[in-house]
Amino acid sequence: MTTAFSGDPASQPTKQRVFAFALMCVGFFMATLDIQIVASSLRDIGGGLSASQDELSWVQTAYLIAEIIVIPMSGWLSKVMSTRWLFVASAVGFTITSMLCGLAWDINSMILFRGLQGALGAAMIPTVFTTAFVLFPGRQRLIASTTIGALASLAPAIGPVIGGWITDQWSWHWLFYLNLVPGIAVAVLVPRYVHIDEPDPSLLKRGDYLGIALMSGFLGCLEYVLEEGPRKNWFSDDAIVICAWISAICGFLFIVHALTADDPVVDLRALAVRNFGIGSLLSFVTGIGIFVTVFLTPLFLSQVRAFSSLQIGIALLSVGAFQLVALCAYAFAARYFSMRALLVFGLVCFGLGCYLYTPITHDWGWRELLLPQALRGIGQQFSVPPIVTMALGSLPQSRLKSASGLFNLMRNLGGAIGIAVSATMLNDRLNFHYLRLNEHVSAGEPQVASLLDRQAAYWTSVAGNTLDTAQAGLANLHRLIYREALTLTYADAYYALSLCFIVALIAVAFSRPITLNAPPPDAH
Repeated sequence: MTTAFSGDPASQPTKQRVFAFALMCVGFFMATLDIQIVASSLRDIGGGLSASQDELSWVQTAYLIAEIIVIPMSGWLSKVMSTRWLFVASAVGFTITSMLCGLAWDINSMILFRGLQGALGAAMIPTVFTTAFVLFPGRQRLIASTTIGALASLAPAIGPVIGGWITDQWSWHWLFYLNLVPGIAVAVLVPRYVHIDEPDPSLLKRGDYLGIALMSGFLGCLEYVLEEGPRKNWFSDDAIVICAWISAICGFLFIVHALTADDPVVDLRALAVRNFGIGSLLSFVTGIGIFVTVFLTPLFLSQVRAFSSLQIGIALLSVGAFQLVALCAYAFAARYFSMRALLVFGLVCFGLGCYLYTPITHDWGWRELLLPQALRGIGQQFSVPPIVTMALGSLPQSRLKSASGLFNLMRNLGGAIGIAVSATMLNDRLNFHYLRLNEHVSAGEPQVASLLDRQAAYWTSVAGNTLDTAQAGLANLHRLIYREALTLTYADAYYALSLCFIVALIAVAFSRPITLNAPPPDAH
């Protein structure tokens, strides 16, 4: 049974608040998990839908574009519909589109349904952050932010693991059918137990529709440019040039509008609050770290090691395992150390974990990945919850709805930009390393000549005179050079990623002490 309340939502019985928060965390985890759950199963989806590699990338991109556009609008939508009914509508839409994704008959229908899934499920992400800071005061807020932070960083990390296992055991269709039961449960129970605020339909009459249009043009075109740029050589493609111009113009006009409008759809002025601004920057950096590592590692294991979906999932399992272990350690350490100290420790572990990928070789498997992934899992757990508390805990409740969308946008935007830059690096640095290695590999080199002789002898023994053994030896040498160039390229990408955390550590030095108590309503 629910208990009616009037006034402060935090005055509701503790059990009801905890259960309401847990329900919303389930929806939040589903929406976040589905960004990366397809990462290790794209080959299987492509085989089932007869899709090319370029088309397959849009299975993830369509979801991310739609999510990035809708997340900032969730604050305004929650004021119009109330947090409860917005969450229910989002859960229902997410569940229906998940089923449609599983029933997709070709790649075009899959991309369409994934875009709808991202758009309809997006509102479940920022509303959880707002709810946590409204329902739980003081020390209780520490537990709530720790839970959200753990889920926010755990979901992308274990997404490929769960996806790989499901695809191997059943089929890729079950990646989406997995959402049906929890989605229905959340949609049914949230109206009964979640009581945060009341709807205000009158806001529809004075909604910031110009801001919504400008923001959609800015973020949608930006994400298209970031996704397609690495594959189409950036500005050599006309569509990318046009989208870049639209994004730049809409972005400029959106910023001007958001800073001058009375009630903008996104509260950019919140960035002037020091801890919120620094927290948003740190959310951007951790978004880069979480999403880029989840992008690079499965790609390396697939391209260099030729691992299956299940093997990739097993190799990535250590991140989630160590993060869960670190969750207990974080809860204990939070009693004795300041949140800023825990944040610094987490960022150092996260950055060091990324740096330890740089000695990577072509024969790395789960054993070699264990230490860097362990540090990354620990780093995620110790850095994300303090960042959530730093950013959202610096604002009064009246500003949380509009600001939480911006905060969550920064994490996803960091991931999108990081993946785009990484993909460009993979292309450019691969060419660089291949040419450099090729310069030092010639038939006159004793080691090369010896290798070619051994290859020729092998192919002669296997195929006799039916095969041009010299050509076969050269082809194999080409494959070896390409493999090593590709491995060096991944090392470069991980090195660049580790440098981002130096920026994060410098930013922390300028932050104010992180407090668990909400500021007064008139705080600026």
